[in-house]
Amino acid sequence: MEPARSAVGLSVREAVHTLQSSEDGGRVLSVLGSLRRYLRGAEEPALPDEQEEFAAKHFSTVLRCLVGRLSPRWLQLSPGGRLEQLWGSFFLEGPADQAFLVLMEAIEGTVGPSFHLMKMAQLLARFLSEGRMAALMEEQCRPQTKPGFPLLQETLLSKVVSLPDHLGNRLHQDNLAQFFPQNYFPLLGEEAVRVLQAVVDSLRGGLHCSVSFVSRVLGKVCIQGRHKEILGRLVPQLTALTQGSCLWQRVCWRLVEQVPDGAMEAVLAGLVEAAPGPEVLSRLLGNLVVKNKKAQFVMTRKLLFLQYRCTTHMLQSLLGYLAMDNQRRPLLIQVLRELLETWGSRSAVRHTPLAQQRYISTAVLICLAHLGEPELRDSREELLASMMAGVKCRLDSSLPAVRRLGMIVAEVISARIHPEGPPLRFQYEDDELSREMLALATPRPAGDSSLEAGGSSLDPGVAETPAEIVEGSVPAAGLQGSDSELDSDDEFVPYDMSGDKELKSSKAPQYVRDCMEALTTFEGKDMERWEAALQALEGLIHRNPEATREVSVELAKVLLHLEERTCVAGFEKLRQRALVAVTVTDPARVAEHLTSQFYALNYSLRQRMDILDVLTLAAQELSRPGRLGRSPQHSSLGPGTQSSPALPASQSGSAMAPDWRVVVENRIRSKTRRFSKGAPRQEPAGGPNEFASVAGCFFFPLIQHFDRPLVTFNLLGDDQLVLGRLTHTLGALMYLAVNTTVAVPMGKALLEFVWALRFHVDT
Repeated sequence: MEPARSAVGLSVREAVHTLQSSEDGGRVLSVLGSLRRYLRGAEEPALPDEQEEFAAKHFSTVLRCLVGRLSPRWLQLSPGGRLEQLWGSFFLEGPADQAFLVLMEAIEGTVGPSFHLMKMAQLLARFLSEGRMAALMEEQCRPQTKPGFPLLQETLLSKVVSLPDHLGNRLHQDNLAQFFPQNYFPLLGEEAVRVLQAVVDSLRGGLHCSVSFVSRVLGKVCIQGRHKEILGRLVPQLTALTQGSCLWQRVCWRLVEQVPDGAMEAVLAGLVEAAPGPEVLSRLLGNLVVKNKKAQFVMTRKLLFLQYRCTTHMLQSLLGYLAMDNQRRPLLIQVLRELLETWGSRSAVRHTPLAQQRYISTAVLICLAHLGEPELRDSREELLASMMAGVKCRLDSSLPAVRRLGMIVAEVISARIHPEGPPLRFQYEDDELSREMLALATPRPAGDSSLEAGGSSLDPGVAETPAEIVEGSVPAAGLQGSDSELDSDDEFVPYDMSGDKELKSSKAPQYVRDCMEALTTFEGKDMERWEAALQALEGLIHRNPEATREVSVELAKVLLHLEERTCVAGFEKLRQRALVAVTVTDPARVAEHLTSQFYALNYSLRQRMDILDVLTLAAQELSRPGRLGRSPQHSSLGPGTQSSPALPASQSGSAMAPDWRVVVENRIRSKTRRFSKGAPRQEPAGGPNEFASVAGCFFFPLIQHFDRPLVTFNLLGDDQLVLGRLTHTLGALMYLAVNTTVAVPMGKALLEFVWALRFHVDT
C-alpha cells in the first residue's frame, strides 16, 4: 500500500513541476490528462486507493497550481479551448468542498478587477449552476473520521452562507446575477432539497447520514435575514414530499432539531411565516416544542408575548400547530391562560401599543376557537377572572379602539365559557375589524365563506341604478314560464315621487312651549307628535329666540334627560342640535346650568360627555364671524312651518326679479375693458365675537371642581375617559376665546389644570 501512495505523490509532484514550468501546450494537456485519472468518473480511472489518496492529500495542491498558472497566454497554448475545458473539469468534477474553498481563496486573494478574477467568478457560477453545491453539502452529511473535519465544516459554513457578500465586495459593478442574494439563496434552498433527497435514499439503503450541516446552513441563512428566499423554495417542496412519507417527515424533524439554539428563533419564525397552514407546520416540526426547550420558549412565549409582528395567518398556523396533537394541547391551554393574564393586566393596557393589544386579542380568539368545552370547563374560574379584569380596564380606556377590542373579546369568552347562560352583548360599530375578529373565534366551513363572497359580489351590481334593476327583472320573469311579458308595465315612465312627504295624523308644533309639552308628556298614542316636536324644535328655536329665552333652562333640562322612545332616525343628532340651539340663543343661563350639572350626582358618563360636546359646539357657533347675517346651518323645519318674516323685502323678491344694483354692476362690468385682472377675492365676513362676553361662563365652572371626587364620578380616578374629553373641551374653549379679554385668566387656569395632569397614568 505504501509504495502505491508514494507513486501517487511522486507523479503529482512531477506533474505540478511540469505545469509550473512548461510552455508546451501538448505536454501540458498530457500532464493534465494523466492527473485526471485520479478523479472519479474518468474514462480510464486509477485504482480506488490511489483516487482516495489523491483526493485527500494532493487535490488542493493541484488546484492551487492551476489557479496560479491561469492567464490568457497560458490558455492559448492549446487552440480550440481544449486546455480551458480540461482546466475547468478539475474544479467541476473533483471533490466539491476542496474545489469550492480553492475558488473562494483565489477570488478573495485577487486585488482589483482582472482577467484572473473574472475567470474564477465565471467558474464559480458554473460550479453553482451544475449542482456542485449540493455535492458539497451531501459530502458533509456522510460520516467523517478525519481529524480536521470540524474546522473544515466551520470554514465551509462561513463561505457558503456569506458567498454573496464576498463576491459583491470583490466584483462590485461587475458582479454576476448568480451571486445576487435574491438569486443565490433560492438556489441554496433547492440544493438543500436535493441533499435531503440523497439523505432519504441513503437511509432507505441502510446507510447512516446526518443533516447537521444542512441545519447549520439553514440557521445561519435565517439569522442573516434571508429566510424568505431560502424557505420560499424549501418549504413548498418539503410540503409535497412529506405528504405521504413518514421517512421524509422524520428527516424534516431532525433537520429542525439540529438547528443551533442561537438560530432556532429565526428558523421557527421563518417556518411559521412560510407554512401554508398548521397541518404543514405539524409535518415539518413534529413535537419539537415538547422536546426542545428553546423551541418551546420561541413558539409559546417569544412569538406571542415579546413580539407582535406575526400576521393573522401566522397566528392561525402557530396556534393550530399546538392544537393538532394531544401532546401539544396542554401547551395551548397554558398559552391561553398566559394570554388572558396579559390581556387582563391594567399595566399592559396602559403601556403597550394598540397594535400589540390587537395582536394579543387575536391570539386569544384563535385559542378559544381551537379548544373544546371540556378543556375550557377545567379552567373556567381562572379564565372568567382574567376576562372580567381585562374588560374593566379596557372599558375605562380613553381610546375607542381599545374599548371595542375589550367588548369583542369579552363577548366571545363569555359565550365559550358559559354557553348555557344569557349571552353578553355590547354595542359597538360593526366594521371590518370586528367582523374579522369574530370570524376568527367562530370558524365556518369553506362553503359558507364562498357563498358569502358570491353574495357580496352581487350587491354592487344590484344596487347600481334603477334602470339596470328594471332591465334585469325582465329575463327573470321570463324564466318563470308565465305570461308576464304581455301584462308587463315596464314601458310606462315611473312617476317622480322624490318630492312627496309622508302623511302624518298629527301636525308639528308651532311654538317652543308646545314642543316642550310634547316631549315631556309622551304617551303611546302620541308617538308621531313626539317625533314631530323633536324634528321641528331646532327650527322653532332659531325663529323664536325671545320665546326660547323664557324657557331656555327648562328646555335644556328636558333635552338633557330626553331618551329615545321611538325609532326616529338621527335621534342623537336632533337632540344635540336642539341643545346647541338653546345654548346659542341664551348662552349665559344655559351654560351656567349645564356646567353646574356636569359635576352633579345621578348623571351618566354619556350625559356628562354630551354636556361637553354641546358646550364646544355652542362656543364654536357663537364665535363664528358673521353669524347673525346668515341663517342657521342646521334648520329642521317641520311640516306646516313658514319661512322667517325677518328677511328684507329685497331678499324676498330676489327669486322673482334681480336687484337693480346687480343689474347696474353687470352692465358696467360688461362694458369695461381691463388690461389685467386678478383673481376675485371675497372679503371675509366680519362682526363682533358673541362668545367673548360669555366665555367665562363656559370655561371657569367646568374647571372648578375637577379634583373633587363624587360618589359616582371621579375624574382623577376611574373616569379618565371623561377627563380626556374635558381636557379637549377646555382647549377648544380657550382657542375660540383667544382674542378676547378673558383669554389671559383662562390661559392661566388651563395651564394649572394641565400641570396637575402631567403625571397621569393614562397618557
